[in-house]
Amino acid sequence: MKKILVIAIFMVTYISTAQVKLTGVVKDSIGTPLEMANVIAIDDVSKAIASYGFSDAKGFYRLDLKNNTSYTVKISYIGFKEISTAIKTTTTDIVKNFTMKEDNMLDGINIVTKMPVTISGDTISYNADSFKNGTERKLEDVLKKLPGVEINAAGQIEVEGKAVEKITIDGKDFFSGDTKLASKNIPSNAIDKIQVLRNFSDVGQLSGVQNNEDRVAINIKLKEGKKNFWFGDVTAGIGDAPNESLYLFQPKLFYYTPKYTLNVIGDVNNIGEVVLDRGDLRSFGANFQSQSPSNGTNINIADAGIGFLTANARNANKIETKLSAFNFSYSPNKKLSLGGFLIFSSNTNGQRNINTIDYVDPNTPDDVVDNTTDQTSNTGLFRFTSIYKKDINNQMNYNIAGRFSNEFKTDNINSRVLSDITERENATPFTINQDLSYFHTASEKSIFAIEIKHLLQDEDPFYIASLENNPNNNDDANNDGFDDAAETLGLDRSNQFYNLEQDRRVKTNQLDAKLDYYYILNSVSNLNFVAGTILSNQKYNSRFFQILDNGNEVTPNPTIPGIVDPQTTNDTEYKFADIYAGVRYRLKKGIFTITPGFTVHSYNSQNTQYGTEFFQDKFFQVLPEFNIIAQFKRSESLNFNYRQQVNFTDVNQIARGIVANSYNAFFAGNADLINASFHNFTLNYRSFNLFNNSNVFARLDYRKTMNQVNRNTIFEPGSVVSSSTTINSPLDNENFSAFGSVSKTIKKITGRLGGNFNYNKSYQFINSLENTNENISRGFNTRIGTNFTKAPNVNLSYNVNFSDQKNSSRNTDIKTVRHIPSIDFDAYIWNSLTVKTDFSYNETRQDGNFINSYKIWNASFAYRKDKDAKWEYELVGSNLLATGSSVNVNQNIISFSINETFVLPRFISLRIRYQL
Repeated sequence: MKKILVIAIFMVTYISTAQVKLTGVVKDSIGTPLEMANVIAIDDVSKAIASYGFSDAKGFYRLDLKNNTSYTVKISYIGFKEISTAIKTTTTDIVKNFTMKEDNMLDGINIVTKMPVTISGDTISYNADSFKNGTERKLEDVLKKLPGVEINAAGQIEVEGKAVEKITIDGKDFFSGDTKLASKNIPSNAIDKIQVLRNFSDVGQLSGVQNNEDRVAINIKLKEGKKNFWFGDVTAGIGDAPNESLYLFQPKLFYYTPKYTLNVIGDVNNIGEVVLDRGDLRSFGANFQSQSPSNGTNINIADAGIGFLTANARNANKIETKLSAFNFSYSPNKKLSLGGFLIFSSNTNGQRNINTIDYVDPNTPDDVVDNTTDQTSNTGLFRFTSIYKKDINNQMNYNIAGRFSNEFKTDNINSRVLSDITERENATPFTINQDLSYFHTASEKSIFAIEIKHLLQDEDPFYIASLENNPNNNDDANNDGFDDAAETLGLDRSNQFYNLEQDRRVKTNQLDAKLDYYYILNSVSNLNFVAGTILSNQKYNSRFFQILDNGNEVTPNPTIPGIVDPQTTNDTEYKFADIYAGVRYRLKKGIFTITPGFTVHSYNSQNTQYGTEFFQDKFFQVLPEFNIIAQFKRSESLNFNYRQQVNFTDVNQIARGIVANSYNAFFAGNADLINASFHNFTLNYRSFNLFNNSNVFARLDYRKTMNQVNRNTIFEPGSVVSSSTTINSPLDNENFSAFGSVSKTIKKITGRLGGNFNYNKSYQFINSLENTNENISRGFNTRIGTNFTKAPNVNLSYNVNFSDQKNSSRNTDIKTVRHIPSIDFDAYIWNSLTVKTDFSYNETRQDGNFINSYKIWNASFAYRKDKDAKWEYELVGSNLLATGSSVNVNQNIISFSINETFVLPRFISLRIRYQL
């Protein structure tokens, strides 16, 4: 106890050491204050940075210095001569103003690079070593300590509340399409600087004529010693778990030269460490990012794959991962850059969920479903990119990417209502994307941009379900839970099992092309003329059938209430065309950038069912848009955006034959669906203030949707089996969300307070009766932590989330509260031992009653001789309290459910890491 008190007194004394303030104003030669000038004090004895800061919008700066110490104070600002002066402190505060003179030689730029944080235009540069304490191993460990940067629950990087689009290393793409591979694999000791690129643009020619407020990228600058040499690490490990032996092997090797780069990442483990899950892979690298939503049109190409569950250490009881990834870039000359990657991933996992379901419909019996899942996803990804810059006025890009998968899944289910069920699904989908773009600056006033994207996609899911049946009680009052649904579906009910099978094939071919012409009127305004088209063709075929106990195949003859002339097959072709043109005017006036505009669209959608039924919808629509940005200071802005868009569905929602979404949910599309449209308003505020080390981010979003595509869900009386079809909602859906975050650093203490609010009002139909659902969710999160470079660090956080659901079919609202306090600790001791541990507690309450709680505790101890040692030995323990399951409360239009998910057991592993 005495030792703890001594340490606490020492830390308080250290923080409160007597200091003096050096303050003043930085101006230019005509007396104009210089905002964001770098002010740095270097200790004359240690030659280390003793204090640093930045001038605010009025040129004011402040440094905290020690008493009776000699310093060299340097002031630097891009385009001005550096000022260097000697300061000797006493015991009283000092006021000193500085006047800077212009100098195109950019003196002092080397001093600026030593600053922990610098800002140049829209680029924030962090000196990585200034935020390390020795416990960091990967890029994400450093990112978590940077002001304004967050790692969200999904492992994605966010800056000022916006997701980072890409990560480059020395300007070269690193596995473009996902940031996880970079954050979880790039070794922290190779990083010199982390540059956050706000208002990011892929094409420099367009950066001055477009608004890119919501786009953020990160560039990693490597240390000089990491160039022209292989660097990285290789980790191997073994371990023990209650039911199996554990293994891990992770080679991560990197080679960078100015001309070419090579990156090799491997991962084989059954410890639950998943870098890329299936959800990441399906959107990674090969995703088709249509450019047309920015011009008013959304067409949703749905995933027709199997119902694969994303697995991680907190929702699976078995995970085996295999990953091989290779990334390269090559620049044969200054004009041409080539790059790409190859990735193979295999994830096998097991999950068990016990779901207690309370259905909204009072006539539908509540159910308890125990579901055990085994699933495997094998995925291959490739991408090739090329950029040719003939000169500063001409740039051509070509990219091709693809994804090929083999996925299969088995579910063994016990339902209180439907008894025992087995489901099996498999699919071998593929996707190939290509895009070609050309950017030409014809003159000082004219810029042309041509962009063409093409998507080719093929999905072939096959589904099998087997449900137990007693053929002798089909017509009894207490028959099997599926018997009445089987009669509605037209199945043969004389068998011991209802064996249902279904194959589907969805082929998509989509072209998205546009031409932009930017005419620069003067230094503060320009016009953007745009013309383009979307051409989409989808073919959908499916067949739903029954296999009898004797192996014969029969075609059911369904008679489903609410669905006219239900069929067991689909033969649908859906064609969509959008031809559009528009204009935008961009004006900079004082602190404001104003961009009004509109696009005019000619839409033509048509679908053919079974080769004989033809449906068409043709119309014109004008879609307005408006954006205004108020740039109060270089580090503070307010952005308002309004946009009206039209939303089209895809072939999955209009093919009117029956599709088995699962053993208890059957679906038939609606060929008469029309498009939905919505008004969207967003307001963003950001303030990144390095003068007082505070960050404020806030976002408001409101969306109103007309003719929303919703569903009419019809439950079989007394059963949990339902059939549904799509409809256009006669009432408008609404969604309002708000997000805010405030953080501040005082010396080595950082605090954060955040909150969110979401209101959603939507309409569905249950048993053909209108159903109104309102969800109100809000949450608060707080965090306080330390960021010492030579002392242990502790972070405390507390999250609380409230969710209220109001449904017109219920007499009472359902109110849920979730409390999540947590703590994590890391320390680098004796320059050799790294200690990390984290603990979280999760409690769920419903209507004031305790539902469930669970605790997760992880810890690791790593030893290396010193910080430059090649070998490191690590003992890792996860889920040390042997928590068996977690509980989540889920609310939707149809039901309210409490889902218990079984998690990975206690794992203890020993790892050896060799650093190149």
